Amino acid sequence: MTANTLLSNLLDQKIIRLSSQEVNLPILQERIYSFFMEAVNLYPPENVLHEFKRLFVGCLLVDNLNHIPIIKKLLLLTDEQEFHNTIKRCCYILINNWATKRKYQYIRELIDLFSQLPESSDNISKNTLLYRQRLNNFVESQDYQELKIFNYKNEYNPQGHWSDRYAAYLLVAQSLDTSKPKEQQEAAIKIYRQMKDKYKFDLAMYIARSQSEASTNTRYNNPSILGDNVLHLIKKIVAKRGKFSHDNLANIFLKQTDNQTLHNFKVSLQKYLFLSVGSQELVVVLRKSLREKLDVWKTEIDTERINKNLLLRICNKLIDYLTIENRHEPSELFNLLVSQGHPLTLVIILLKIILISPYSRSHLETRIAALINYYQHQSEEECKWIIYFIEVFNITFAIYAENVDYNLLKMTADELGNKGSNNIDSYRVFSQIKQ
Repeated sequence: MTANTLLSNLLDQKIIRLSSQEVNLPILQERIYSFFMEAVNLYPPENVLHEFKRLFVGCLLVDNLNHIPIIKKLLLLTDEQEFHNTIKRCCYILINNWATKRKYQYIRELIDLFSQLPESSDNISKNTLLYRQRLNNFVESQDYQELKIFNYKNEYNPQGHWSDRYAAYLLVAQSLDTSKPKEQQEAAIKIYRQMKDKYKFDLAMYIARSQSEASTNTRYNNPSILGDNVLHLIKKIVAKRGKFSHDNLANIFLKQTDNQTLHNFKVSLQKYLFLSVGSQELVVVLRKSLREKLDVWKTEIDTERINKNLLLRICNKLIDYLTIENRHEPSELFNLLVSQGHPLTLVIILLKIILISPYSRSHLETRIAALINYYQHQSEEECKWIIYFIEVFNITFAIYAENVDYNLLKMTADELGNKGSNNIDSYRVFSQIKQ
């Protein structure tokens, strides 16, 4: 007996026999979910995908849904949004399992099923016509747009939309949204972590091989879109090491502010954030703006001692001030820094916040996702400055906030050749796993 036959029998046991009974929507949904959860764990992906297609897409090829009672009953029992929810959760049950096994091909094929729905015959019944309309509406819905973000490929497609490069941030936002099905949240965090790990690996390999003459013919893929100029940027970021490194300054700050009142902590925080950051003219504007906002934030508890909870809350609020303050559009400070050519300054300030409050990172990444959503309707040409900001953000956080340690090593006289010995390009970058 073939796998497809066994799956059909399992479907019959779990669902089809219900068609002769009076069932409500929750029972019907749970039987459908149970079928796919069992199938995806027992059978090869191609067979499960075939059964999914037969159940949800093959209906379009029949003249009357009376031949497929489970789908007819689903239509009769559900309003349109609940119909979307049922299909959506079935998709995420499969995606969650295949993401764990890195079976990305089947995730792509599952998502593509809805983008190429088969044509129906001319004399179809009203219920089949209704089903087609609901499937078409699902493809046009926000639910399907979120599903398409899981269409993970190992390499970015230059023909795709610019925001596709930054799908990891959209996924982390989904993983934290408790209104989403649990399978969607779990699948989102899995693929997000896999994408982030791949970026770290690709960046480390690119840096190593691009600086080696022996590997010039086998150059590794550059995960950024900044070209070879990315090496100069990386050296500039890594150069801030030693006792004045961002890591050390963060540790010193936390020790010095331990047990301060919230009022005093606000003052210390501003000094810490703007230490050795950007031009003084820019710092004056930033400090004035942030001081005005922080001075009025939670004044009723200004005398309370700073603790982990307060630290997290104030750092999350700072992130809002610097990215999307009202959850709908970029903040004034974000526009000031990024559109005026200071993306690295903003990224370093955000990094300093995360180094004192690591649990704020997920909040920051959801704000990056909100920025991407805000700008994604604009062309790549119009979004050059936001794209550059995200690229700098990716590189900086891969260097400072991950488990890889980057350092600079002075080149020898032979390696330098005619290069000057006092500029940053007279150094090589090397990386190692942090202990």
